[in-house]
Amino acid sequence: MDSILKPLYIAVSWVIVTIHDLLSPVFGTNSGVSWSLAIIGLVIIIRIILIPLFVKQIKSQRALTALQPHMKEIQKKYKDDRQKQSEEMMKLYKEHKTNPLASCFPILAQAPIFFALFTVLNGIGKNPPVKHGVLSQEDVVSAAQAEFFGAPISQTFLGSDITTVKLVTIFLIAFMSLTTFTTQRQLMTKGMPKMDSSNNMMLQQQKIMLYAFPVIFAITGVNFPVGVLIYWSTTNLWTWGQQYYVIKRNPTPGSPAYEELQRKRNKKNGVEENEEPKSSEGTTIEEKGQRQQPKKKKKKK
Repeated sequence: MDSILKPLYIAVSWVIVTIHDLLSPVFGTNSGVSWSLAIIGLVIIIRIILIPLFVKQIKSQRALTALQPHMKEIQKKYKDDRQKQSEEMMKLYKEHKTNPLASCFPILAQAPIFFALFTVLNGIGKNPPVKHGVLSQEDVVSAAQAEFFGAPISQTFLGSDITTVKLVTIFLIAFMSLTTFTTQRQLMTKGMPKMDSSNNMMLQQQKIMLYAFPVIFAITGVNFPVGVLIYWSTTNLWTWGQQYYVIKRNPTPGSPAYEELQRKRNKKNGVEENEEPKSSEGTTIEEKGQRQQPKKKKKKK
């Protein structure tokens, strides 16, 4: 397994060491600020690389939304035949070139990098420390001394008796869970069109993600080094901000955010709600389209 992931260990450790070396003259070689910002820098680089996947995720979600009427027809038609229903669903996805699992792509793509970072930082926390990737002995010693708000970045909640480590990890785990929940809730309440909740596969999938992922992070987070929690908290914050920008600037048609954007645009253009847009002459488009009645000439006395 290590031989397969060795290129990832090298890539992850090289990015962290490079950013750390650039920041060391400013914050110090053994500074927790240098190492923490190096991990945050790793997140930024990875998330920029993953932007095409994020765009694909958005397109797939919108395509699935548009397919909801067809999906409901298939569910109704083959309600007594689950196998046939699944086959028809797959045909529909293939025909429209969409994937119901596309919303998980960014997370799945980050999983190997996440595991590589976990291995690198976990090795630093061992006694004696274990080097991975391009880390030198000096790097390992320096990283082992680095602290994030008083907690060594290589320590875990379960593997340390230091109170500061436990407090920092609890805070980061809570932040991870909260940002995961709010990101998913933001998508469901503002970024998706209103849909019938009965037998709706997409909505059910979104609800599972809403509650399952925060619980998973909360349970597994006690085993992660502080540095890994910094990584995941930062990437969650990036996801929230990225999604907020898309929902605000380019919302899905039919969603509450889309309707709100349309209202703002109408208000900016001077069009009140339930009012017909007016032409330059001051008449409504509908009125302008009607044939004007000829005026009667007044008879001279």
